[in-house]
Amino acid sequence: MFWKKQLPIIIVFLSGVIMALQYFVPSRSSEFAFDIYIKWGIAIGIFAAILGYFSFFRVHIMKVVKKAPNWGYSVLALLGVLIMIVVALIDGTDTNSYYMKLYLNVCAAINSTVFSLLAFYISSAAYRAFRARSSQAVALLLAATIVMLGRVPIGDYFSFWTHWGLPSFYDMTQWILNVPNMAAKRAIALGVGLGSLLMTLKLILGIERTYLGNE
Repeated sequence: MFWKKQLPIIIVFLSGVIMALQYFVPSRSSEFAFDIYIKWGIAIGIFAAILGYFSFFRVHIMKVVKKAPNWGYSVLALLGVLIMIVVALIDGTDTNSYYMKLYLNVCAAINSTVFSLLAFYISSAAYRAFRARSSQAVALLLAATIVMLGRVPIGDYFSFWTHWGLPSFYDMTQWILNVPNMAAKRAIALGVGLGSLLMTLKLILGIERTYLGNE
């Protein structure tokens, strides 16, 4: 049990303490420790990628064998991965290689299609969120309308009141993005930072042990 529970906790504790010390105590020794950490991180990442490929093939092969719902998509996924691997091994990954041609003409096109479909989901979500059912929804609707008009050229034509020295849609958009929006973004970033720090301390101190498995 020592090798499965205590040893990983000891390794995580020592790694966290050493990396914290090397960050706050700059020296040649700390730079050497950081370089070693980066090299170990790359090596572990390679093994993690191998484990990810193994899991990918295992999941999709099991779907094909068991004839699970939509198992045909698993066949296409397996063929796509195998074709890209074989082409890369045979012709390389240079700019004019068949690997890059497949990537640019197939993978990039698929990615563009998926992202274009997301626009419809975003529009649907925006329609549901912008319905003025409360004061917060009204504020969100007004802010979104001002920002959209301030980001397109037609907003300048609608800003007829600028002749009287009043701010245009563009000026109001910049104020919304730089003041209330920036304040909210910094609050969220601060919360994420504090949460990351708390999770790091829990890992170093051995309080968080989910990475050890279900046991």
